[in-house]
Amino acid sequence: MEALSKAKQKWIRSLQLKKNRDQEMLFVVEGEKSVLEGLSAFASQVELLACLDAFYPQIPSQFHSKTFSVTSKELEHISELKTPNKCIAIFKRPVRALLSNCFTIVLDGIQDPGNMGTILRLADWFGVKQVVCSKDTVDCYNSKVIQSSMGAIYRIPVHYTDLASYLTQTPQQKYGAMLNGTNYKKIDYPKDGILIMGNEGKGVRSEIEALIDIPVTIPRFGEAESLNVATATAILLAEIIQ
Repeated sequence: MEALSKAKQKWIRSLQLKKNRDQEMLFVVEGEKSVLEGLSAFASQVELLACLDAFYPQIPSQFHSKTFSVTSKELEHISELKTPNKCIAIFKRPVRALLSNCFTIVLDGIQDPGNMGTILRLADWFGVKQVVCSKDTVDCYNSKVIQSSMGAIYRIPVHYTDLASYLTQTPQQKYGAMLNGTNYKKIDYPKDGILIMGNEGKGVRSEIEALIDIPVTIPRFGEAESLNVATATAILLAEIIQ
């Protein structure tokens, strides 16, 4: 196994910046389980692997030509994790078409990577076919999003677009999670509806709220001001997806 050059180490570090990932249409995955899952799901998208010698036997032979050796110190240097694992993989981003006539989660300005990753994981669990995001929603290829998605990043198509245009053009029924709306349990949801979730602090912005057909609310029985957006998404999906 060839050693990872200084130039390649510098290149991998450069991909920690969103603008570089976007420019090269790549994303970075760290950790044994996530990397191996990616090799299975995205076999044709593998660009490069960098791993400790001890991890090399776990990498399928078809990827050996793209695999480079790193020391623990080098792995720490190129990793975004506080405690680096045994392998880093670079994948090409898949090009996926925006689907119509399927149930869709829309995210309006979600900022926390943990929330984003958890919502992708929820989408994966409940069989949601795609997630559509406002352009200011956190990058789905952020390392923290990928870690918290637990492999969902490979299976759930994520699209970034102008939400107002997208929602105006689609005839699908649009439901928005709001503090004031219809009790979410008292609604009959179609199979191909759209669920809109808003920013952690500000909720759904006004121009998007105007496009919602039915505001839905999770009734509050205590004193909490609001629910975490990922928690609210889980509660709503458990009711909607039947």
